[in-house]
Amino acid sequence: MADPTDQDIVPSARALLKERDYLFFWCSRWTGSFAAQVQSVAMGWQMYALARGAGRSVEESAFLVGMLGLAAFAPVFLLTLPAGETADRHDRKTVLLVCYAGEMLSVLVLAVAAWNHAATVPLMLVVAAAFGAARAFFAPASTALGPMLVPRKLLPRSIAWNSLAWQTASVAGPAVGGLLVAISPAYAFAATFVLYVVSAGATLMIRKPTRPVVQPGSRWTLMKEGLRYVWDQKIVFGAISLDLFAVLLGGATALLPVFARDVLLAGPQGFGILRSGPAIGATVVGLWLAANPIRHKAGVFMFGGVAVFGLATCVFALSRNLWLSVVALAFLGGADMLSVYVRQTLIQLVTPDPMRGRVAAVSSVFIGASNELGEFESGVVARFLGPVGAALFGGVGALIVTGVWARLFPALRKADRLE
Repeated sequence: MADPTDQDIVPSARALLKERDYLFFWCSRWTGSFAAQVQSVAMGWQMYALARGAGRSVEESAFLVGMLGLAAFAPVFLLTLPAGETADRHDRKTVLLVCYAGEMLSVLVLAVAAWNHAATVPLMLVVAAAFGAARAFFAPASTALGPMLVPRKLLPRSIAWNSLAWQTASVAGPAVGGLLVAISPAYAFAATFVLYVVSAGATLMIRKPTRPVVQPGSRWTLMKEGLRYVWDQKIVFGAISLDLFAVLLGGATALLPVFARDVLLAGPQGFGILRSGPAIGATVVGLWLAANPIRHKAGVFMFGGVAVFGLATCVFALSRNLWLSVVALAFLGGADMLSVYVRQTLIQLVTPDPMRGRVAAVSSVFIGASNELGEFESGVVARFLGPVGAALFGGVGALIVTGVWARLFPALRKADRLE
């Protein structure tokens, strides 16, 4: 007989369909994620093509692709605390709309430059930094807004569907981006602009109040409270720091332009296929989680996901076959989806709403560090070890981090129910 307690905790997915504002939020999240994927593919490919066209070596060109990640991460790091405080003090829907405006402006500059063959390495880095500034405020506002739109009982399932929105967009986004880049990067950037417009329109349709209850105190006091809360809640700190170091070391996806062009010899179409690999695996796992949320041994699932992530990265590094590489990337993406789902659910369930923006900001800088700094780390290591050595180094490093964090954070490892 089914446990009635579990049924109360995890209501049917159909219940989400009755939440009108959440559906618009989900649509906005999907189209925005799709746009970000197309933009990432186009920027990475154009940066690598510019460098190679200027006569730089494979290693030097890979380093410049990694510099895109650093340029995007720097403003995220610098603006983390103000962004979190902003999401906890101001209307979160309005913050998202301002961020979409900044993203539209940055991608419009790229489209015009590509159309007029005026793109340069410095321009790409400046636009990446501007985009990173917009994302610095977008991440905490979006993360904090979602739980305001659904009943608490639906929160674990909505988190799975939020992740699924990003992952399903990531399946089509890189493939479409690769096809558009094969024609012209200008088409890819123009399509991204249109998608951001659609995302902003869906956000405007949200009717529920989206202004948080502002806590008393100065801006600096509120920012310190967010930092102190993350440090004191060891499950929260352990979860986000595990993601930081595992993905920081295992950022093989940053090297996909290099693998597509000079290791697997797959060209821009193959690049799009490779970029879709992680999202395919993540989508499969995301669909499973959306229908069957984890009910027990959440910590074990999380650490297992990070371990599989490291192993799949090693297989990808050693593969010389396009389809084996895609399979390895699919396992990598599925494992990452599993660990991210557990981490996000744990964090959002234990964090009170008035502090969600600040905690989400701290979490986002860790995620940004793992993604953007991971790209930079991969580019730097590739400069000395080559792309294959850099990917293998990252996979082994992710496995080591999994073991170390399992010992440092036993409460996280023993986390059982996501409630």
